[in-house]
Amino acid sequence: MSSNLPASKVLVLGAALGALAPAAAQAQIRVGIVVSETGPAAALGIPQKNTVVQLPKEVAGQTVEYTVLDDATDPTKAVADARKLVAEDDIDILIGSSATPATLAMVDVAAETKTPYCAMVPTKSTVSPLDDKRRWVFKAPQDDAIMAAAVFDHMKANGVKTIAFLGYTDGYGEGWLTATKAAAKERGIDIVDVERFQRTDTSVDAQALKILSANPDAVLIAASGTVAVMPQKALKELGYSKPIYQTHGVSTMEFVRVGGKDVDGTVFPAGPVVVASLLPDSHPSKAIGLAYIKTYEENNKTPFAAFGAHLADCTAIMLGGVKAALEKGKPGTPEFRAALRDAVETTHELAANHGVYTYSPTDHSGLDKRSRVLIKIVDGKWTLLPDPQ
Repeated sequence: MSSNLPASKVLVLGAALGALAPAAAQAQIRVGIVVSETGPAAALGIPQKNTVVQLPKEVAGQTVEYTVLDDATDPTKAVADARKLVAEDDIDILIGSSATPATLAMVDVAAETKTPYCAMVPTKSTVSPLDDKRRWVFKAPQDDAIMAAAVFDHMKANGVKTIAFLGYTDGYGEGWLTATKAAAKERGIDIVDVERFQRTDTSVDAQALKILSANPDAVLIAASGTVAVMPQKALKELGYSKPIYQTHGVSTMEFVRVGGKDVDGTVFPAGPVVVASLLPDSHPSKAIGLAYIKTYEENNKTPFAAFGAHLADCTAIMLGGVKAALEKGKPGTPEFRAALRDAVETTHELAANHGVYTYSPTDHSGLDKRSRVLIKIVDGKWTLLPDPQ
């Protein structure tokens, strides 16, 4: 199936199978997916959309239908898309989106409609506090705190005593700022300056000048995709030559391609799939990651990005509850959706691209230290660093 289908195109996987089997045995499970195929988060949304074609065609004897909509990196559009998927497409599962503001905006839709929802951003507030609203939400990407711990362990091991923070003004930046303050305090590292910027800003020169004035030992940039190149370029152009760290929001070779020499030497945390070929054979995500990468690159004739693997993991997580849910209701019914939510909450040691997932009634984040690696960009390539812990 071509990856150039419009974002609103309904992708029916396994249709031929459904046509041959009795309707009662082939009631479709409908999955609604919202991504940012356009707008500032397109570098994240495009690989997610491109991943849809390799998602499972069948689960527990049921065919699976995927509907993909583009929110254009707009939270208002994301909410409208989610409501359309629930009201018009009668989805059983909601997955999305590529950027934090849109993802957070859809939490209310999932709760109001009692639709199991898998978030594709790391922001902790998607699933915390785990109240009546967020009980319908599960998260695939690694918590900011897990990733920040790896970053700040590396800083401490390399003699960094002061840092400056430069991040988005939205939920992604706020989540990372919260994690940064906690990780820095725990390791005795001082934050000497905090600067913020909008995803749509075209310059951060003013913020970069303030950071240079503070003269930190290192800078942490909390941004995503190719947008994260801009602040790093600004710092380099103003003569900043000390270490620059980024977050797992830059886990795409597009960041390296666009950034060029300005991003060489950058250290950032990422999910294990990003460097699957460099992992030891014993790592639970290695074989799964290599298989995902091979299929993605064969289908799309372009390098994979970790963000697409978040969609693959969300799908594995949510479809993993289908067999148990079918005992309580048929797809398309409130009973099925409620049972699916309950089943996903019992997920235990599910190995996937970005780590090993275990959820519970008190934890919808699901990942531990097996979900992170530390990467350094060297001569335009990703290299795996040892875990400093």
